[in-house]
Amino acid sequence: MRLRALLETDALGLRLLGGEDELDRSVRGVMTTDLRDPSRYLTGGELVLTGLAWRRDAADSEPFVRILTGAGVAGLAAGEAELGEIPGDLIEACERHHLPLFAVHETVAFATITEHVVRQVSGERAGDLAAVVDRHRRLMTSGPAGGGPEVVLDLLGSDLDLHAWVLSPTGRQIAGAGDAPLAGTVGAALAGHHLAATRTGRRAPHRATVEGITYSLFPIRNAVRGAVPASRDVRESVLSDWLLAVEADASDWPPARLDLLQGVTQLIAVERDRRDAARTVRRRLAQEVLELVQTGAAPAEIAARLRVAAPVLLPGLGTAPHWQVVVARVEWGGAEGSAAAGGPAGSSGSALAGGPVAQALLEEILVDPAVAGPESADRIAVAHTGDEAVALVPLPAVTAPVPADEADAAYAGESAGQDPALHADVLLAAVREPLSAGLADDGRLTLGVSAAVHSPEGLRGALEEARHARRVAAARPGRVCAAGHHELASHVLLLPFVPDDVRRAFTARLLDPLRDYDRRHRAELIPTLEAFLDCDGSWTRCASRLHLHVNTLRYRVGRIEQLTGRDLSRLEDKLDFFLALRMS
Repeated sequence: MRLRALLETDALGLRLLGGEDELDRSVRGVMTTDLRDPSRYLTGGELVLTGLAWRRDAADSEPFVRILTGAGVAGLAAGEAELGEIPGDLIEACERHHLPLFAVHETVAFATITEHVVRQVSGERAGDLAAVVDRHRRLMTSGPAGGGPEVVLDLLGSDLDLHAWVLSPTGRQIAGAGDAPLAGTVGAALAGHHLAATRTGRRAPHRATVEGITYSLFPIRNAVRGAVPASRDVRESVLSDWLLAVEADASDWPPARLDLLQGVTQLIAVERDRRDAARTVRRRLAQEVLELVQTGAAPAEIAARLRVAAPVLLPGLGTAPHWQVVVARVEWGGAEGSAAAGGPAGSSGSALAGGPVAQALLEEILVDPAVAGPESADRIAVAHTGDEAVALVPLPAVTAPVPADEADAAYAGESAGQDPALHADVLLAAVREPLSAGLADDGRLTLGVSAAVHSPEGLRGALEEARHARRVAAARPGRVCAAGHHELASHVLLLPFVPDDVRRAFTARLLDPLRDYDRRHRAELIPTLEAFLDCDGSWTRCASRLHLHVNTLRYRVGRIEQLTGRDLSRLEDKLDFFLALRMS
């Protein structure tokens, strides 16, 4: 039954104090408690009834509500018989944790509410209980050991006529039933919806509509870790958990069907754990190579370790591969309670370790997006140190260099040339949107990509090159940024390291007069200046791009020169304007 149905039953005497948006939650049981920590008796989905005897002062409300939320209860009903009006600190704590709160009138006994809930829930479950038990048994006997996630998804299709897919945090399809793969754009959109809903603390399943089709999104959490406890910050796992996307609207499902889908996610989580365990060998190899490179080990020693790694990462490859290094860093801003962090109130962003999160992200991002399936990451080795993750990416031998303007694909076979190297701009094109949703307003992901090297001697330089490129990316705006080695030979290498006060003074001196004039007269001097520089000072090409008469363009450029005291026919002044625009 739904919480909304309880509120609409007059005989129960319930009054809603908060959580109107969560009234469609399913109630699967009821529990009366005045314990300060009742978590050991909660299994999730309960309506908790309390007389508030556990509350001694205002500071007690926050931990009590956090415990209930971590246990997955459906709602909290507090009696007015003991204290009269429900304390404001309890109302505020429930609002922070998105927990529906009801006041129970002093004339209504908790036994009356309990009897009503038990009667309603038992009646709804009775008709379908046998079928649910049978399906669970079949799922367990045909689970991961018998064919992986696809077997479970096939059973969902045959038993319940549900189309479902297992997706990574970036929306890449890991498993799906039948021959109907989910479009990449749809998967990315669903992953973005899921990550955004998780960060705001909304209760799963999450409802999303993409291209006119409604989906329900269920988190697949690490089976060993289990549900994220109340004391943990959701940011530790939000960017690494898989999700189950079901083509259906689960908002009106009976509890029995929701129970079944929860069982499905648990089975898939076991498979995820098995695959993560197999990844530890590659992680260990990467860690060993990284330590050798960072400590300045002899090239012969590094080469010996690479010979051990190559057969694991590139089975069947007859020649020694080239290697690329990719560096990633995930940084979180300071949390000011649950609203900022998406986690429990009082958690601190400064205590979050970014290295493991960045490691899991790199293992996902570096997978060829055209390759489906959970095993496609088996050729990637990622280590982490501190808040930084470092990936050692093996490549087949490069047969011929490809000009930079033709290198428009991240993987071999996707461009006219034969360059198999990773390219920073393409690498994040398909994942920037969903990852930005998971990073929300307090997280950043920055990446740097090195050039390919073909010998152990080059790995240390490649590592420094990737780290330098990541610092260039970190100086750019945006939640997800990347830079490649080719950008380290231009002005973009220098701009990130200009001190902020110098940057602000330089750009203000040149551009503020133009911005002020644009605000007062809508003259579009800044866009005109950008176009003029992009066209290398060509009057005809710039006028054509802006759809202006050349005389109008000359008037605007003259106004720019008058306001700034600069001469756009001089190379030095053109360069100053160019740098100011890049730094603004």
